[in-house]
Amino acid sequence: MYRLGLTVALSVLFAYAAGISLPYLAAIFAMKLGSKLAAPFSGKKTLLLVILLLMTTGSGLAITPILTHYPSLGLSLVFIGVLVANLLSAVKQQAALGALLTIGLTLVAAAGTMNLEIAQSVVQTLALCMLIAIGSQHLACRFFPMHPMEEQPAPESSRADLPASWIALRATLIIFPAFMVALINPSLYLPLIMKAASLGLQESIQSARHAARELLGSTLLGGAIALAFWYVLKINPSLWMFFLIMLWVAIYGAAKIIQLTPSRFSPSYWVNTLITLMILLGPAVEDSAGDEDVSHAFLIRITLFLVVTFYAILLVGATDSLYKRKHSPIALPQNL
Repeated sequence: MYRLGLTVALSVLFAYAAGISLPYLAAIFAMKLGSKLAAPFSGKKTLLLVILLLMTTGSGLAITPILTHYPSLGLSLVFIGVLVANLLSAVKQQAALGALLTIGLTLVAAAGTMNLEIAQSVVQTLALCMLIAIGSQHLACRFFPMHPMEEQPAPESSRADLPASWIALRATLIIFPAFMVALINPSLYLPLIMKAASLGLQESIQSARHAARELLGSTLLGGAIALAFWYVLKINPSLWMFFLIMLWVAIYGAAKIIQLTPSRFSPSYWVNTLITLMILLGPAVEDSAGDEDVSHAFLIRITLFLVVTFYAILLVGATDSLYKRKHSPIALPQNL
């Protein structure tokens, strides 16, 4: 619990202190790494992961000129690429590769429509954020070492109700519209891609009813915490205050994720809540630094988050019912 909370808080501290763009991505990576309760990556694995990240996100750089000069072809390639990435994500052993490829094909490509140099900066930022997240995890383990026999969290229900091809198509249909919206104004809507990707790559969505509770509930709670976080931070807007509040919030969330404190919701619900918090809060902090209207931008983002969440819930229900209808046994008349 304390190790995960400290990992997330340290990643926030180091990323914002370094002054990199999109620093909140370091906290998201830290949450993803820490919530698995696995040992930190070794130096060799870290190097391989960064190389893999650069290669996959570089795919967005390659597709940017096509997307700029031949929009129809570029959008088609992005759709096919995201579908392939989600097929990889549906396979447990390739989930990390699929997630990184999705980010590269959407986040980097959308940024590239503004400026190729901005897209290159996003690729470098992603690599730096990953290194910061891994370094923060190593440092947190110094304070709270992992026990050799530390238990892993109980595995959650699998998405095996649907085959991988249906899961991948559903995820692509969630992510691709958000990508198209982000092309309108990438500087404002890039967080929407991260939110849509987190919705599309869920591992525990089993039904529309479960999706409503899991996705909508975590989005609303994450938005409420982000709003409260922002107003508390305004009392003393400093990096150390940011670090301390994030430490407290992350420790509380970690206790729910590891199930050390009772909760009616699953660990993935709390992971989604904290990720939503970071996706909303990070851009708000950057907007305040640029003297932009934080409240207006926050309202636009949370509204779009809710829209894409409702859309994801409807899509889950539609794909589930379509699959069941297609594969349900045909009842034969009894009196023949």
